[in-house]
Amino acid sequence: MEAHGGGLRRILVLAFSVAGIWSAYIYQGVLQENVSTKRFGPNGERFEHLAFLNLAQNVVCLIWSFIMIKIWSSGNSGGAPWWSYWSAGITNTIGPAMGIEALKYISYPAQVLAKSSKMIPVMLMGTLVYGIRYSFPEYVCTFLVAGGVSTFALLKTSSKTISKLAHPNAPLGYGLCFLNLAFDGFTNATQDSLKARYPKTSAWGIMLGMNLWGTLYNLIYMFGWPHASGFEAVRFCRQYPEAAWDIFLYCCCGAVGQNFIFLTISRFGSLANTTITTTRKFVSIVVSSLLSGNPLSTKQWGCVFMVFSGLSYQIYLKWEKLQRLQKKRKAM
Repeated sequence: MEAHGGGLRRILVLAFSVAGIWSAYIYQGVLQENVSTKRFGPNGERFEHLAFLNLAQNVVCLIWSFIMIKIWSSGNSGGAPWWSYWSAGITNTIGPAMGIEALKYISYPAQVLAKSSKMIPVMLMGTLVYGIRYSFPEYVCTFLVAGGVSTFALLKTSSKTISKLAHPNAPLGYGLCFLNLAFDGFTNATQDSLKARYPKTSAWGIMLGMNLWGTLYNLIYMFGWPHASGFEAVRFCRQYPEAAWDIFLYCCCGAVGQNFIFLTISRFGSLANTTITTTRKFVSIVVSSLLSGNPLSTKQWGCVFMVFSGLSYQIYLKWEKLQRLQKKRKAM
């Protein structure tokens, strides 16, 4: 009976985590798309300074992680020192800035789809630089994702979607997304290296260090000289409070979403988190298509299913590998 109760609690916690990640990041996507495409005021002004969203999110997440560390941390944990995040902070500032800037040139569903193809640069670099050999199923996953994203990019976008973009330019938009993925790869590798050197580093410690440097770099970029873009972004938010409110909610969603991701990884592992976040991306595309007026053609929906079939197959391969490792440990 006790085991049954424990199993039920585990299911409820997982359902809570799924609901938290989905609601936080799906709504954040709606807000991000709203800020990047909406016209404000009688003159129909656009909020052009999208990098300001990254600065705002850095500040909110920095404050949030500091509060969480003060509440939950018990003294010095022996984690990575704050200064050790300086290099990862650079790429974590540039990468997301490129990803969000892409929304000026391509639609939100296209951006989500392009950023879902993280495995492509990883496998490309692994093969060309490190000589890693991948299995045939892994190449099938990559083919499905690469083929889906490429075909989606080549298909004609609806005139309604194009009319909402600030500066329609598909090659530039997709290029920024793939540069975002490349910088994210370096960021993730640096974080893994820090975690290996300082095993006692907590998720909140990583969040604090990354957002501290991200805040510093973005402050320099946005306010480092007279007439920098940050001053114009602040003026815009003061003139149109609804834009400031959307940005604030966008940042809160990011902080809340991080909480649920940490909870999921700590309770259920990274594979469960990958599954939840991957399905969330698919739902985000559906929500954008239905609610935000970004209609997709039948062929484009085919590309979306092609990409997420590849991602789902990749998750299944990871699950199989995890099961084999667990069987080996039990045999030992």
